[in-house]
Amino acid sequence: MGLLAGGVCTATALWLVSGLTAPIPAAARHGVIIASALVFLARDAGWLRFPMPQNTRQVPQDVMQRHLIKGSLQFGFEMGTSVRTYVSASAPYVLGLALLLAGVDYWSALSAGLGFGLGRAATPLSRLTSTDGVDWDARLIGRLPVITIGTCLVLAVAFTVLFLRI
Repeated sequence: MGLLAGGVCTATALWLVSGLTAPIPAAARHGVIIASALVFLARDAGWLRFPMPQNTRQVPQDVMQRHLIKGSLQFGFEMGTSVRTYVSASAPYVLGLALLLAGVDYWSALSAGLGFGLGRAATPLSRLTSTDGVDWDARLIGRLPVITIGTCLVLAVAFTVLFLRI
């Protein structure tokens, strides 16, 4: 629940601020989104190297120790916002930039935030339901490059098709 709330909170904030970009011509905003998606894709593929703005630490463990239920919700919310922990892939940045520049309606932004929260929840839920956490971790490490590059590629292609009407 906290992950979903965090994703919705970030998406709502980006949507609110997106009004400031409205005077910029749509073609320019869309071009920036597509170009950024391609640059981020090159970063995930290892062709470019540059740091992403992020809080390079994890949510403190004492959050969970103070009160289990409140701590779990706070931890999930902070993970869902992506502003208080690591973000290992570029796709969330592409999505955030698109919410900021694309001029989407609130329901689209809300859907993106819910999708992001669900995506962040998928990893721990998948591991929790596995029968062997060590094996699950090893398989994730092996598949992580495909997941990060694939997700960014899907976003780059989707925004290109959407904005250029290919």
